[in-house]
Amino acid sequence: MIIFGTRGYLYQLAMLTLVCGNCGNPSAHGLRKYVTKFTLFFVPLFPISTRFRTQCTFCGLEQQITKEQTEGLLAQPVAPQQQYGQPQPGQMQGQNPYQQ
Repeated sequence: MIIFGTRGYLYQLAMLTLVCGNCGNPSAHGLRKYVTKFTLFFVPLFPISTRFRTQCTFCGLEQQITKEQTEGLLAQPVAPQQQYGQPQPGQMQGQNPYQQ
């Protein structure tokens, strides 16, 4: 008796801030990879199919995208962190506050 089948795996690749095509809100979108693998005696051996999808966290719309689009989204540079507030008195901009 040979036991074989398939099993699905879900990988969260990134959380990106994009403008949703459905609701029009700039919100976080989960970039996910769905992989279906062939199993033999419950051991996953090789992938059968791979799909990439984004899901809007505001309205829940899930869209399938291509591998090239996924690589393009992952290659985008991350926006630099914005600094909020004013520097404290006696402290110069760009100086490490923990350094004496």
